[in-house]
Amino acid sequence: MSEAEDVDVLQRLMPPPADGGTAVDWARITESWGRAFPPDYVRFMQVYGAGVVQDYLSIDEPEPKTSLSEAWRDGMVMETANAEADWETEDKSPELEGTSPLLITWGVDSTADLLCWDASNSDPASWPVLVYNRGDTRWSRYDCGMAEFLVRVLRADFPELPLGAVFMWGTTDAVFEKKRGSAPGTN
Repeated sequence: MSEAEDVDVLQRLMPPPADGGTAVDWARITESWGRAFPPDYVRFMQVYGAGVVQDYLSIDEPEPKTSLSEAWRDGMVMETANAEADWETEDKSPELEGTSPLLITWGVDSTADLLCWDASNSDPASWPVLVYNRGDTRWSRYDCGMAEFLVRVLRADFPELPLGAVFMWGTTDAVFEKKRGSAPGTN
């Protein structure tokens, strides 16, 4: 499902910046979250780093799982807490009803949609993407990894747009801008 090779396809649709890549202490990240992260996300961080697609979708830099008081503002830990709160109160697509996924947020867009993994499975390569579309106030599941999800949005290859705005939909020459600064736990 989630393959690092999907990042190769993504590079044809969205060239990485010349200064791409973010050094990450993956052992520290894995230890703090209690699980390794998907190989496509690891590769994405190596090639692109944390940043923004089409000035719309912010892709979070991994940070160690800590208490909210110690978490990086608007980072992975804080956005995961937001996702967990929304999971409890918002509608879900039929396949998600009655489930209790282990959420980890990897992206947030300008319309406040949350892009997460269901990290319940011990194999991170099999983690599907769960999207909370704030405009629809509904959670949906996409049986693909993060990189494939991005490719499919850029190719408009879902039956309908999974995000709240069209800034990335069908954009085969997308622009990625790397974030400046560093989250705690990264090098």
